Amino acid sequence: MKTLEKVSNFAGNTFAIWVILFASLSFFFPGGFTWIAPYISLLLGIIMFGMGLTLSLDDFKGVFQAPKSVLIAVVAQFTIMPLLALGLALTFQLPPEVAVGVILVGCCPGGTASNVMTFLAKGNTALSVSVTAVSTLLAPVLTPALTLVLASRWLPVSAGDMFLSIVQIVLIPIVLGIVVRLLFRKQVEKSVAALPLVSVVGIVGVAAAVVSTNTEAIITTGLLIFSVVVLHNVLGLLVGYLLAKLLRLDFSDQKAVSIEVGMQNSGLAAALASAHFSPVAAVPSALFSVWHNISGPILATWWGKKSEGQDLEEAKKIS
Repeated sequence: MKTLEKVSNFAGNTFAIWVILFASLSFFFPGGFTWIAPYISLLLGIIMFGMGLTLSLDDFKGVFQAPKSVLIAVVAQFTIMPLLALGLALTFQLPPEVAVGVILVGCCPGGTASNVMTFLAKGNTALSVSVTAVSTLLAPVLTPALTLVLASRWLPVSAGDMFLSIVQIVLIPIVLGIVVRLLFRKQVEKSVAALPLVSVVGIVGVAAAVVSTNTEAIITTGLLIFSVVVLHNVLGLLVGYLLAKLLRLDFSDQKAVSIEVGMQNSGLAAALASAHFSPVAAVPSALFSVWHNISGPILATWWGKKSEGQDLEEAKKIS
């Protein structure tokens, strides 16, 4: 078990490397990865079940302990990124399928990687976990509704079908995970160390599947899509931070809100795009998955070192 825990921790700490590596391999050797595509929803369901196993009722106490911060972060999550996505799609005059893919990423809740990044940034991890949990539970309603409002100018959107997909892929697995944790707490706590490995394998599989089935689209429009994805992520991180600062949240909360807003559940976006639109619509989410696993660790490392420097200065003053 200790060996598995070490492997899992290593996989979690080097997450970005594996995403980039397998996204690259699936681009140059697509034939080896296209078989994964039919299992994207299943992989995401397994990841969400794992997320449910890590959640407890204590994670939702933060909603009542710091309601202002949670409310700000959740509202920011479902307004900033969707509106930025709409603005970028219009500004760059994206093709319909790509525009819908970018908007779909923006309308999804935050991903579980945001909790790790907030921890590394020495932000308010408890707030981050609470926001991820709340936004994920709201996703079955808000993600289809926002996508319908913002993306229907490009392609027909069936909010009802998307709602059912998110319930099946996200809500049911998470609820099952929470129930299993409540019923078999000791057994779950022993196995929870392996969950980072499961998440890494799942997200890497989703990214590789999307890239391998869209190599031609990436060749023709990849640079444009990647530029939009980078802007979407960076602007989300920046606007989220500035909003939290404007509303006078403390620095640790500002970091948590910024990361929660900027880092999306790109796996969910890929699954929804593949199921309800087209494989091309899933390309922005695959590239988003690659990019935010680069930008997130960079920002988290910089903020973490900044916090360490501040702690040392305060310690010197006290001594």
